[in-house]
Amino acid sequence: MQNPSPNSTTPLSKTSSTAHRTASITRTDAALRRIIDIMVQLRDPETGCPWDVKQTFETIAPYTIEEAYETADAIQRGSLEDIRDELGDLLLQVVFQARIAEEAGHFDLADIATSISEKMITRHPHIFTDDSDIPNATRPNADGQKQIWEEIKAEERSAKGKTGVLDNIAIGLSPMLRALKLQKRAARVGFDWPTFAQLRDKLHEETAELEAELSAGTADRQKISDEVGDILFVAVNIARKAGVDPETALLGCNQKFEQRFRYIEQNIKKYNKTVEDSSLEEMESLWQEAKRTTKSGRSPDKADRADKVDKSCGKAD
Repeated sequence: MQNPSPNSTTPLSKTSSTAHRTASITRTDAALRRIIDIMVQLRDPETGCPWDVKQTFETIAPYTIEEAYETADAIQRGSLEDIRDELGDLLLQVVFQARIAEEAGHFDLADIATSISEKMITRHPHIFTDDSDIPNATRPNADGQKQIWEEIKAEERSAKGKTGVLDNIAIGLSPMLRALKLQKRAARVGFDWPTFAQLRDKLHEETAELEAELSAGTADRQKISDEVGDILFVAVNIARKAGVDPETALLGCNQKFEQRFRYIEQNIKKYNKTVEDSSLEEMESLWQEAKRTTKSGRSPDKADRADKVDKSCGKAD
């Protein structure tokens, strides 16, 4: 019998499938070994790169955070090539930190992989179990598994002596992500706004308090900062209630703002001006034009100028 073509739907034999996995594992092992060896050479005190040699956990941490955000940006843009490259940069950060730890005799990359593997097995008892008699009907769905995951994490924190509801939420998280995690933890024990309307009212309350501080005769910068913080915290809570990740939502909003403002820069020439010497009304007109054409799915550069909005100044959203 002829071998199936690459496009054939004929399933691979067990032997062929095993051979494919073996080849894949060998390729992966070789690639990981290569980046590990590269890092060893870069960190060599005598022949390595001076910059790489002097790095520590603390000095590398900001780069790790940066690479994580750049990975998220690539995912948001949907560029598979960029996702691959950014994940590579993120992997480098793991290899870098592992090498620093290995040199100090703490742990190595194998210890990291073993630790996360054991954690994943522990947190998925319905998958990695020796009991083959468990019927599929009793296996949890996605929401049920999420609940099991959180219960297991709580048990792990308790075993470490961290029994507080808000214990073990990393300080190094971005403020927005940490706010979200704080709110989720508190909500699990019932400390939460029952309705969205109450959160909306809370947002109005906080903005009114900020307005009062700004209108005060002698503005207290700390109080103003506190009120702005309260507004941002409520905004994160609103995103959580709406089932939206706040950082992803803000990332998309940033991209939308950038796209529309670049449109203003590119088209302000119709007034024989630059953005620096243009009026707010002129820029607002182009903003609304960019907004309308983007929503309609048309390219802003090819938009029909005949349906431009009035040049009166409106609110940008």
